Amino acid sequence: MDPVLVPSVTAASFPLPPRLEGLRRLAYNLHWAWHPRTRNLWSLIDRTAWNRYRNPIPVISGPTEWSRVLDDEKFLAEYQDVLGAFDAYMANGSDHWFQQTHGTDLDGPIAYFCAEYGIHESLGIYSGGLGVLAGDHMKSASDMALPFIGVGLLYRKGYFRQQIDADGHQEHNYPDYDLTRLPLSRVQDVNGLPLTVTVDLPGRNLSVAVWLAQVGRVPVLLLDTDVAENAVEDRPITHILYVRGREMRLHQELVLGIGGVRAIRALQLRPAVWHLNEGHSAFLLAERAREFVADGAPLDDAWARVRRDSVFTIHTPVSAGNERFDVDLVRRVAGPLLDGGDVPVDRVLDLGLGMDGDRGQFDMTAFSLRLTNGANAVSQLHAQTANGTWQGINDHTILGITNGVHSPSWVGSPIAELLDRHLDADLDDVDGSDGQDRFWERLEGIPAADLWEAHLRQKRELAIFAHGRLRSQFARHGEAPSVLAEVDAALDPGILTIGFARRFATYKRAGLLFSDIDRLARLLWDKDRPVQVIFAGKAHPADRPGQRVIQEIFQRSRSPQLRGRVFILEDYDIRVGRYLVQGVDVWLNNPRRPLEASGTSGMKAAQNGVPNISVLDGWWDEGYLGDNGWAIGGRETDPDEAAQDWADAQDLYRHLEEDLIPRYYERDAAGTPKRWVEVMRQAMATSLWRFSTTRMLHEYTEQLYLPAAGVAVKRAAPSTPEPVATEAG
Repeated sequence: MDPVLVPSVTAASFPLPPRLEGLRRLAYNLHWAWHPRTRNLWSLIDRTAWNRYRNPIPVISGPTEWSRVLDDEKFLAEYQDVLGAFDAYMANGSDHWFQQTHGTDLDGPIAYFCAEYGIHESLGIYSGGLGVLAGDHMKSASDMALPFIGVGLLYRKGYFRQQIDADGHQEHNYPDYDLTRLPLSRVQDVNGLPLTVTVDLPGRNLSVAVWLAQVGRVPVLLLDTDVAENAVEDRPITHILYVRGREMRLHQELVLGIGGVRAIRALQLRPAVWHLNEGHSAFLLAERAREFVADGAPLDDAWARVRRDSVFTIHTPVSAGNERFDVDLVRRVAGPLLDGGDVPVDRVLDLGLGMDGDRGQFDMTAFSLRLTNGANAVSQLHAQTANGTWQGINDHTILGITNGVHSPSWVGSPIAELLDRHLDADLDDVDGSDGQDRFWERLEGIPAADLWEAHLRQKRELAIFAHGRLRSQFARHGEAPSVLAEVDAALDPGILTIGFARRFATYKRAGLLFSDIDRLARLLWDKDRPVQVIFAGKAHPADRPGQRVIQEIFQRSRSPQLRGRVFILEDYDIRVGRYLVQGVDVWLNNPRRPLEASGTSGMKAAQNGVPNISVLDGWWDEGYLGDNGWAIGGRETDPDEAAQDWADAQDLYRHLEEDLIPRYYERDAAGTPKRWVEVMRQAMATSLWRFSTTRMLHEYTEQLYLPAAGVAVKRAAPSTPEPVATEAG
């Protein structure tokens, strides 16, 4: 079937030279977020504006010397080439796996609901892994020409921007986005008017504006309550992602689930499948039941029909990650809406009874599991954990569909160019339709020196970026010029560099590396084989223990023993993450097993040839094959957390001392660490297809989407082999 088309009008109006009108098409489609040549156009127009905003709308809307651009024949040729490639991409989806294999199987699109989308750093409607995964999901759906439509919330203040003060305290600042300077359009209804839907709340109707973020071929609807029709107290409902107040959070999830269904209906779309990515959108199930009841169906039949074509993805084994609300709050806020639609709130609350049997809590995950046709966890190990945790809630097995990452978004240009040059492998075109997954086996043909040089280019880019960030941080702290000079001398690209970047939840054990400070200091300051470590990450404003972890790491980074070898970069976002996964030498991940559901940052690193040293948790439990990185500890865990932490720390130090550091510094006559490069090569070979969103969407399609749509398919065998519990030699 054809891609979904959503009529819209851009949020801003500004003139462009007629010859360059195509720039508007390019700018308002986030396809540029994963296409370097398109991004380069914005830099060629105004490098300063592009570097400042990382967003094409301020570049082309604001004072620009168009005469200079129009006189640049080289630019005009590149513009025409990029525009032609984009138009061809948008016009042709027939060459892709889905259209060739299942193009006539669906009679409507797949509606994908998620509370956050990490598409690009300039659109701050994401916080971390869940949103970035959703963004990668949309990008791959576009590349593979899947009939998708996304639904989310438009957070006008987004997620917080992080600053770390001179004492290491995390400070929270919320931006105020100007929608006219973002790549967004206002959705139009069937009459050509701005589309607004309503959500019934106690004593009033909440108006919800609908905006569009176009992600390649995939439209993503973003819902916004900051409109003039609403009361002053209702307008901020969609302002902040993961707002702390429980009542406000419930309002957000009602808007997402119920408002999202109503927006889709207002566009006269009839999805074949409804996909809930986490439980935040679960009220869409109640809204769809209300629709069936309004058409005359008995309530039990309505629930059964909702269940038939709905699927659910659970992302966390951590209880705090599964949304729950006080039943009295649900009854008060959502009760009038549900009861008024002949979907009694008490029936909804019964379906949301959690595993603990606490009738005072409404569990969004339990509700979602009971009312969906199929469900999946996001790694094979997570599936084992989830099936144990939720046993008895639903009558079908929670499948293991391991997460992946959108390779064109995360693989650095030097590595991507190397693949293209040596293997004729374009990351944009890999969707499995013609066996392209097999070319990763040909990585052996890339000379070790070439792969190493491509990595060093990415490492030097990281060093330049990190220097700028650190200088800004320390200048704001009031550090002396001599300290700022130290920054410029730090982060030598010739030093083995370990990266650690993720949300600073305590179970992720960011401080494990500091278990033995003296031992660590000897490694970091070894005269012949030094090591440096870069940290980045945020803790939720309500997560005090996580914020203390950040403070402890910052203070250690400024201690006499570790200063100059340990760094923490503030304001972790997609851009920071991209530099880190591309430019460090090794990726560290050491959560408490089995609490890491997936861990996609490690996949991104591996696809750039950055080996992982990680606990056998999440994706690494199946990704580790013995020659593509290192495993910390084994699969058995000690119930004594302190004992387990100490054992894992000792194993981490042992790997560093006995293998990683010697291997990294072992060079041939030309200066290439050939044995290290072989681990890099294996990291790429085992991740570029197996842990891509392309492979992931193959599995979603055949294991969840098509069965939910009533299409009989032979479910694919697991695409990942059993892990081999050996170590790299």
